[in-house]
Amino acid sequence: MLISMQAAGGRVSPRGGFRFPRWLTAEHPLPWLLPMTALILACGIYPLLYSVWLSFQERSRVTRQFEFVGLKQWHAAFTDERMWHALSVTFTYTALALTIQLVVGMGLALLLDGDRRGYGVMRAMMTLPLVVPPAVTGMMFLLMQDGQFGVLNYYAVLLGIIDPAKPILGNPNTALAGLMLADIWQWTPFMVLIFVAGLRALPKEPFEAASIDGASGFQQFRHIALPLLGKVIAIAVLIRSIDLFRIYDYVYVMTGGGPGTTTETLSFYSGRVFGVANFPYAATLSLITLIVLNIAMTLFIRLARIRL
Repeated sequence: MLISMQAAGGRVSPRGGFRFPRWLTAEHPLPWLLPMTALILACGIYPLLYSVWLSFQERSRVTRQFEFVGLKQWHAAFTDERMWHALSVTFTYTALALTIQLVVGMGLALLLDGDRRGYGVMRAMMTLPLVVPPAVTGMMFLLMQDGQFGVLNYYAVLLGIIDPAKPILGNPNTALAGLMLADIWQWTPFMVLIFVAGLRALPKEPFEAASIDGASGFQQFRHIALPLLGKVIAIAVLIRSIDLFRIYDYVYVMTGGGPGTTTETLSFYSGRVFGVANFPYAATLSLITLIVLNIAMTLFIRLARIRL
């Protein structure tokens, strides 16, 4: 029995008891890494590899079996005008929403960067929109932009921005902006909190020296605060860009990709294809989303010189 334990890698203690191998004890990092490694393999690597395999298959509508078709799905995707339109909508949505959240978030962060009475409560209230599920936010803004009783639609008509016969989400010219309103309301506070934390962590000495030299507040912000906040801004842009590029919840709840395909993003188009049981093509579209996002984020990380 003792020989078999030693052959299995175990050790015998001086007192005669059996001890587990070192790589199975708390002294070794492997037992701590195994659960997370298994989770990544099961929920990340395996689905990715399965999607890659699926993108080279075709599902028979009769037998419901998969057969290898090579690059047929990829060729269909790159020649699909609807895919290119969805990709352009995704880029437009990401660029516009990110720019607005960045500018508004920085402006609010500058206003809340202080220790006056009530500022702490206001910063705490900034977390409230972040805990609301995106589907609930989408439904809330869907009701506010309703053509009959929506408050946002009412004031848009009152100001002459839209035609009373075409509500915000029913007009191809304003539907995407209606989606952005929900995203901006919910996620601008995220930018505010990050920028406030960055501003409050900046050293005071450069600003005091600039004040003595007669620099204005804008000059201090432009020449001192912005360069020092460069990495913080880059990280915030990186996180929000990834989240915006894969937008799905607001589109599903508020417009369903309409009117027509005006607000159909690439993620929503993939989900729609998946819904009609065309799994190989849906997997191909998802992989294209992943590839485009990885290329864009890699270029951004290198340009911003972020160390991850």
